[in-house]
Amino acid sequence: MHSPKHFPTLAFASLLIGGMAIGFAGIFMRLSDVNPIASAFWRMALAAPVLWAWAFAVKREDEKSGKRTDFARSLVLAGIYFAGDMAIWHLSLHYTTVANATLLSNFAPIFIALWMWIAYRTRFARIFIVGMVLALIGAVMLVGPNAGGVEHANKLLGDGLGLASAVFYAAYQLVIKDARAEYSTARLMAWSTTVTGLVLLPLALMSPGAFLPDTTAGWLPLFALALVAQIGGQTVIAYAFAHLPANLSSVSLLIQPLTAAVAAWLIFGEAIGPIQMLGGALLLLGIYLSKKGS
Repeated sequence: MHSPKHFPTLAFASLLIGGMAIGFAGIFMRLSDVNPIASAFWRMALAAPVLWAWAFAVKREDEKSGKRTDFARSLVLAGIYFAGDMAIWHLSLHYTTVANATLLSNFAPIFIALWMWIAYRTRFARIFIVGMVLALIGAVMLVGPNAGGVEHANKLLGDGLGLASAVFYAAYQLVIKDARAEYSTARLMAWSTTVTGLVLLPLALMSPGAFLPDTTAGWLPLFALALVAQIGGQTVIAYAFAHLPANLSSVSLLIQPLTAAVAAWLIFGEAIGPIQMLGGALLLLGIYLSKKGS
């Protein structure tokens, strides 16, 4: 007689909490007084020591469970791809709304599916095709109201950057998916966060705007980015991915932009029009169906 399988409640709760935590990343970035790339760098630099302390604390446990503790090419790629995602996404927040940037960055599953089809000729279920079409229509509806004239050029640029960040995030997810089988969450996140910070550092120094906060209070949003978004968000979700099926993990894609939109509305007064609300809903539904169908 087989014993019933217990639902991984802790992992599911971690998934939702991590998705909500990342949803606040755009808010904290907007509140910082450094340039966009610098805020992304400090997110990594301030989180890395905490992650490395965790990685060294579980080193023996990793060795006993057969996890790798050395350095590999996949860790470099993860850091480079995430640096591209962070740099472009943080820059997009200076041109478009938090809700738009967050929604469009969640287009990553579509690009992952396209890569699987091109590289491996993967065949997808009909529900995936429906989801992709809905997501594309939703993206057009979301971006369309911002393309009305020259005065909307900055918002259109920001939306384009938000969508471009999804390409890098898709590549990051593909690398993390493979590396997660060999490394523990602690060591994987410690290395990828460190490499990302190193890649972002020269870009942050060359970007116009302040690299360091002018006041002590200016460090608060940066610490919040590190602790809430990077450690409480990306790291917690990386843990949850190891214990949940892929289709259930897509719930995080629904929680993240929803959190960002509500928080931006409450804090910045960023209202979303009816067409954009419908477009965002279709985009989220399409991404969910695409991941479920894949």
